[in-house]
Amino acid sequence: MAQTLYLGNTAFSNVTVGSTTVTAVYVGSTKIWEAGSSWTDPDLGNASYDSVSFSYKAQEEQGTEIFFKPDGTVLYVMGETGDDINQYSLSSAWDISTASFVQNFSVSAQETNPRGLFFKPDGTKMYVCGISGRDVNEYGLSTAWDISTASFVQNFSVSAQETAPGAISFKPDGTKMFIGGGTGDDINEYALSSAWDISTSSYTQNFSIIGQESNIGGLYFSPNGTKMFLVGTGADAVFQYSLSTGWDVSSASYDNISFSVASQGFVPVGLFFKSDGSKMYVIDVVQDAVFQYSTD
Repeated sequence: MAQTLYLGNTAFSNVTVGSTTVTAVYVGSTKIWEAGSSWTDPDLGNASYDSVSFSYKAQEEQGTEIFFKPDGTVLYVMGETGDDINQYSLSSAWDISTASFVQNFSVSAQETNPRGLFFKPDGTKMYVCGISGRDVNEYGLSTAWDISTASFVQNFSVSAQETAPGAISFKPDGTKMFIGGGTGDDINEYALSSAWDISTSSYTQNFSIIGQESNIGGLYFSPNGTKMFLVGTGADAVFQYSLSTGWDVSSASYDNISFSVASQGFVPVGLFFKSDGSKMYVIDVVQDAVFQYSTD
């Protein structure tokens, strides 16, 4: 039986080659997908802390966002003390307790208060939003997932919609961008006429989350765009929403489901999920750590 293939948040259904079902996909020697790893919507109502955390304090004292390579072997932590992105290698995929520092990349020439981080699913582009510039900065990576090869390409202002952008996400095909922040208390949606090229972005609509959170720090969508999760410093909790039309924020509604992370940290500012939805990761700017949770 054919499985669903995910590259980052990008879904490819009915993965077969001829009459043979694909069981694993590699880029070079790195396995980026295996059969049985398809996404299942997290059950926040029954989520629990794994008693697993990772401190990045040796590199950054004010981490603001996290991101993982699709196979879970690389973790990125961005922060506003160093104004940079720190890259870590995980010897055991998705287990943050096995993380070790590799290198960093400064974004200070473009942004001195970076808050949101996102990578194109193939690792060849990186996007950073921040409060100082009130914009999104696009970088190209000549070697996928290796931030030492990153170079600045261009930026796009979001100040007309949000003056304190704190979170960024994209539709897997790069034709939509989403920005959340602490001023509008909403998720702003943009259409890109040329995929992954932010210079072609145009604002389309927004969705208010004022009833749940007043300062968005992290934003994550399910692979098909029908579930949205966010975290922020106002409520110290992860909130869940359903979109009746995938990737259309005007169709979003709050599920009345949330999960408090206050027992681990006081200021949660970033959010990420394992590629199959079974693990959740939250970064706290006060604790200088990433915390790991089970969601299935």
